[in-house]
Amino acid sequence: MTKPMLRALAGEAVWPPPVWLMRQAGRYLPEYRAIRAKAGDFIALCTTPDLAIEVTMQPIRRYGMDAAILFSDILMLPWALGHGLRFAEGEGPLLPPLRDAAALAALDRERLVERISPILATVRGVRAELDRTMPGQTALIGFAGAPFTVACYMVEGHGSKEFGAVRGMAYRDPALFSALMDLLTETTIVYLAAQIEAGAEAVMLFDSWAGVLPPALFRAHVIEPARRITAALRERFPHVPVIGFPRLGGLSIAAYARATGVQGLGLDTTVDPVLASRLVPAPVALQGNLDPLALEAGGAAMRSATAEILAAMRGRPFVFNLGHGIVPPTPPEHVGELVELVRAA
Repeated sequence: MTKPMLRALAGEAVWPPPVWLMRQAGRYLPEYRAIRAKAGDFIALCTTPDLAIEVTMQPIRRYGMDAAILFSDILMLPWALGHGLRFAEGEGPLLPPLRDAAALAALDRERLVERISPILATVRGVRAELDRTMPGQTALIGFAGAPFTVACYMVEGHGSKEFGAVRGMAYRDPALFSALMDLLTETTIVYLAAQIEAGAEAVMLFDSWAGVLPPALFRAHVIEPARRITAALRERFPHVPVIGFPRLGGLSIAAYARATGVQGLGLDTTVDPVLASRLVPAPVALQGNLDPLALEAGGAAMRSATAEILAAMRGRPFVFNLGHGIVPPTPPEHVGELVELVRAA
């Protein structure tokens, strides 16, 4: 029997719905913190297959999720392109700000596949472990940051609330910005295709900062790259679904779903699931969108919010998830209760 996650992404209204959670492998788990301390450095954790396999599998062992998502980071692509990346404690990711054609030309596409080889080894290892321990149940999701969100960090050089530098570049130097977006789109196709060849059964595009763009730029730099990536992957791997997550995209998510060709659409916390179910074509599986802080709070708040989402999504292709990633203070037992609630629907 096909795995529940893949059935939902193929357009089947599976019930109870499959469930997995963004950042399900992470700092809220004591076993993750032990591995993280052993690795010493976050990039080392992402590029040491034995450790990354273990971290990816931890929530599967605890909760029996319907999907495992590769443990990595959306900025491993610029790292693999030779664009300096480091993670500073309390500051998040730091990169050299990319502001001119010389910096763009310095990106090294030739070594991309070589540098992502440890990540691909993790994909192969997780897939083998899932096939051994969770046959027919748990699917493996590969992922990448969507080109616009990756560009945000590369141009800005760090996280930001407004990403003014990247938006300014899109207006002031559209040729340079389009060249960067083209490069990131093309290399994202290579990156995700390699993950699929290594064993990923679905892939997800995280466009965490899509919502900072006005509609015209959203169409050009969120929808169009996702369309190109999805079309290229579907041509080579017609049975591997793509999930898009244009976070904070508002009403533009309907156009995103129609134009990109994705088989799954992640909903962020702000989206009304009833409205999303009306706006997004039924063959597209919706995924989401419990508030991570409701999960952290647990109790009646979590149960009520979960019930509302399940009621809104019954009868259509759906994958239960959060509207963003699990926050570190979340008690692990709340995650266990949530999985039980969804499975009892």
